Amino acid sequence: MNTERSRCLLIVEDDPALQKQIKWSLDKFESVTASDRESALVQLRRHAPSVVTMDLGLPPDPDSVSEGFKLLEQILAIDADTKVIVLTGQNDQANALRAVALGAYDFFAKPFEPELLSLTIDRAFRLVELQRENRRLRELQQPDALKGLISRDPEMMRICRTIEKVAGSNATVMLLGESGTGKEVLARGLHQSSGRRAEKFVAINCAAIPENLLESELFGYEKGAFTGASKTTLGKIELASGGTLMLDEIGDLPVSLQAKLLRFLQERTIERVGGRHEIPVDVRIVCATHQDLKVLCKDGRFREDLYYRLAEIVINIPPLRSRVGDAALLAHAFAKRFSQEQNRPSMTLSEGAIRAVEAHNWPGQHQGAGKLRQARHDHGRRQLHFQRRYWPGSGGWGGGAGVTGLACRAGRRGKENHHRGPRPGRWQHRQSG
Repeated sequence: MNTERSRCLLIVEDDPALQKQIKWSLDKFESVTASDRESALVQLRRHAPSVVTMDLGLPPDPDSVSEGFKLLEQILAIDADTKVIVLTGQNDQANALRAVALGAYDFFAKPFEPELLSLTIDRAFRLVELQRENRRLRELQQPDALKGLISRDPEMMRICRTIEKVAGSNATVMLLGESGTGKEVLARGLHQSSGRRAEKFVAINCAAIPENLLESELFGYEKGAFTGASKTTLGKIELASGGTLMLDEIGDLPVSLQAKLLRFLQERTIERVGGRHEIPVDVRIVCATHQDLKVLCKDGRFREDLYYRLAEIVINIPPLRSRVGDAALLAHAFAKRFSQEQNRPSMTLSEGAIRAVEAHNWPGQHQGAGKLRQARHDHGRRQLHFQRRYWPGSGGWGGGAGVTGLACRAGRRGKENHHRGPRPGRWQHRQSG
């Protein structure tokens, strides 16, 4: 809604002469008029006024207040934040108080002082603006459980609200997104927002563990189950009992284990490797992958019945390149973190660096941004580096577009200490002296 529309005033008055007089006395405001309930609703939907002044006695029965109260209820039903100022007769205080009880902002008895009415309308507009700003700031504010997520993108804010909504249930959540989009951060946020926050959050990467070890890692094993099994060991599922288990890169789970995981999801019991007894486990499952599981199902590499067990709630996380303002926000966060680690609080990114960060496509997501590396100078001083493969417009190992803009301002002048030459595969940034 633009500023003019947000400052629009609707005057509802059935007496043409009084309507004209009110509009003239309130000429500092952009106003529209209506003479009955139907025309008032038309103006309300067309102009979305933030403030309304209205008479309770409206056609077809001006001597009754029924039309006025009906209009008041409809205005607040359309937008509860609309400030309605009721104009009543001199001896009609009871109806005025009733209107305030129903949600009217204020009331004035006729005849009224135009200056006082104008002041009250101005205060009403200011209150509306404060409420909108407060709402906007609340939407931008991240829940404590998701404080590790750095974002101001509207889609990510919507995802955060979804995480909060589903956290109270035990439904299995599937997080889909490219590598580095923050799937584990969201999974931890889901756990912290749930009633299981006091218990463990356990994560396992299904792609990082060899197939012959993954079963024992997930389900545990009994003593003597195989060579080297010198004692009974709990698996990740049992360790997460009462809490949350994150199955990262679930698309890489071997087909041989998918049936056993499906049985656990159905029965909520496990058998350790080498065991003979079923063990009940109460755990919330969150899974994540960068792969298209529906394609894997069609190719026969992922069980379709397991997919539907895991995909009770599916959340698609947008890549960094699609998130408005997040690349620059992350760059500032990394620079701040590095400056604190190196005890150099005045270190900032130059405007050229920010422009280059915003222009880049970031194929490596946050991990690409995380390739901002610390390299030791010959005399112990540190500089920020980007690995070459993540930088736009590079024209070879010796130079590239946008490199000179990536200077970190150290905030203090001193003698420059240069490397004898750039390391292969990296761009060395100049240091502002």
